[in-house]
Amino acid sequence: MTLPSALRRLPLRQLVCLVPLLLVAVWVAGNWPVILSGIDELRRTDRNWLLAAVLVTGACWIPVCLLRQGTVMERLPAGRLLASQIAAGSANHLLPAGLGAHAVTLRFLKGCGIPTARACAALALYSLAQPIGRYALLLTLMAAHPQAVPLRALLPAGHRVPALLLLAAGITLAALVLWSARPLRRFAGDFLRTALTDARALHTRPARVIALWTGALAFPALQAGVMVTVARALQMPVPTADIMIAYLAAGIVAGIVPTPGGIGSVEAALFIALVGAGSPAAVATAAVLGFRLVTVWLPLLPGALVLAVLVRRRVL
Repeated sequence: MTLPSALRRLPLRQLVCLVPLLLVAVWVAGNWPVILSGIDELRRTDRNWLLAAVLVTGACWIPVCLLRQGTVMERLPAGRLLASQIAAGSANHLLPAGLGAHAVTLRFLKGCGIPTARACAALALYSLAQPIGRYALLLTLMAAHPQAVPLRALLPAGHRVPALLLLAAGITLAALVLWSARPLRRFAGDFLRTALTDARALHTRPARVIALWTGALAFPALQAGVMVTVARALQMPVPTADIMIAYLAAGIVAGIVPTPGGIGSVEAALFIALVGAGSPAAVATAAVLGFRLVTVWLPLLPGALVLAVLVRRRVL
């Protein structure tokens, strides 16, 4: 038997189904001390508030589905859309910059009969609408509560200039690569034209506009709500609005460093933001660990299982 024929006999689809579970197991093994530490801190929390945090985390999938539906003209099957976003949430924590979630969603959209160019345009619109919603919510809360956590507290004094220089260098490098590579520039131009055409068409449909921007605003609001419920479970002595502002601002700062699911960068920025808002360091540490346990580690295994099922059933 030749090697190519032997490879063809391998149950590749079944093996692919095991990949997300294997990645989750490796990731959990590497972070096991952190997980144990978080569990130990959370044993002394108010269980009712912690249950509320879990329920609000589950509700976060609803605005994500609305946001996804708002990026395409076609009506997406609701059940498969929800399942794909649960799977995408797990994949998002395994690859940086949201690439895992985008890959899952791209496969889902193509499986729904949407051409690749328009599916990519939908991903671009999603990636644009989500931060706009976060910024809009943050600015609204800051206007209503001007004395909340100061944004300069999100970065220690010695790290502000290096962080800004790193951001400027990244933008400059991306612009230079785009300018010097003619095929890439042509591809980017075609992609932008497709994306703008689709965005204009979507904004002529009131149902799509409502879905897009309701999802863009509701998702960060619910995520901030998870942070508030975890903080209340730990009896954090910080006003609710300050906690929400700290979470939203920390998410923006952490976005400068694209890590899988924001792991590492979100924890650091969120801890600094909560301490800047007036939380004791020990309580802020426990709140960050609890937030990540509820929003990352708890949904990770169910999401990987859903992803494996969708791959096996050829939905993805």
